Amino acid sequence: MEKLNLSQTFVALRHPNFRLWFIGQVVSLVGTWMQATAQGYLVYELTHSAAYLGIVGFAGGLPTLLFTLFGGVVADRISKRKLIVITQASMMVLAFILAALTFMGQVQPWHIIILAFLLGTANAFDAPARQSFIIEMVDKADLSNAIALNSTIFNLGTVIGPTVAGLVYAWLGPAWCFTINGISFIAVILALVAMKIASSTSTVKKSNPFIHLKEGLQYVFKEPRIRLILSYLAILSTFGFSLMTLVPAWAVKILGGDVRTNGLLLSARGVGALVGALMIAYIGSKQLRLKMWLTGWYLMPFVLFVFAWVRWVPASLLLIVFLGWCLMSVVNVSNGLIQSYVPDHLRGRVMSVFTLVFMGGMPIGSLLAGALASKNGEPVTVMIYGGVILLATLATYIFRPVIKTLA
Repeated sequence: MEKLNLSQTFVALRHPNFRLWFIGQVVSLVGTWMQATAQGYLVYELTHSAAYLGIVGFAGGLPTLLFTLFGGVVADRISKRKLIVITQASMMVLAFILAALTFMGQVQPWHIIILAFLLGTANAFDAPARQSFIIEMVDKADLSNAIALNSTIFNLGTVIGPTVAGLVYAWLGPAWCFTINGISFIAVILALVAMKIASSTSTVKKSNPFIHLKEGLQYVFKEPRIRLILSYLAILSTFGFSLMTLVPAWAVKILGGDVRTNGLLLSARGVGALVGALMIAYIGSKQLRLKMWLTGWYLMPFVLFVFAWVRWVPASLLLIVFLGWCLMSVVNVSNGLIQSYVPDHLRGRVMSVFTLVFMGGMPIGSLLAGALASKNGEPVTVMIYGGVILLATLATYIFRPVIKTLA
């Protein structure tokens, strides 16, 4: 077994470009999660409907299903840095539009649905580029650590952003959450502009993009390890992450709280996810990371079953911490394993499939969760989703021969 070394946890930060990325993303993602938190609660304030929460979640995730694979082809054909600057600037403009509508008191649910769709469209091109851009900022030897630290950045945003959003929303209103998010994009754009990235010639010929897309899909379907990881990721996205859509309704209806309770619940998930990301960055062994992947699946259904019955805020927060650890441990390990298998010339396309599976299940799960919650209540919905996760967990025993090859 490989010895654990604390100095390995942040080894990727020795690369100047990755340090710039780290700082810019920390600032930007706090703003992103402030908007996500405020937007969900604003929708619930406007509609008092769990179904509407699901519709907004579906609108935001639908572009992932429509455009992400093409986004991966684009990421393999042009400068990833330029593409990310364009997508981040687009997201900044959308945040300011939502802020303006809210400041003027004109915002309606349909505005949020349209803006969520446009934001999702930008993200469908942004996510594959971001995932495959990491290798351009670090040496390949530090790639797994960089991926884990990149996830740490994301999860740090989920810890800070929702809590700050709850306070800002309560004191100043949702428009300021959206404004702060718009401003926060400047940090990551400046970081990207300041990077010194060696120019590289794309190994992808500028021919029919559909042929390139086919090549990426063929590789994914022929590689049994990637097939298994993505199949489980689809289940996790659809029946795990999508439950976060119901948090505003859960905070108000089930726990009797308000926007601050909503922010705390989302931040609690971020705490668990952050711990998981740091553990993965700390662990250098693929075998230990695979054990984390399995542990996440084993714990998750039981956490969901207990959470469905708890009505005490502190206990709910603790359970959400465990849920966040389970969710992000599975995702982070999955990301690192896949990137360790894939050849560089297919990286953008394969990571677009990863993004499609990871983010594409959320709109479907969100829409279904909203409909189920409106008809049967939020606790029953959590129990149903927990049951699906349990079945997937039990199935790991069937796929044990392939799972043993993952590390």
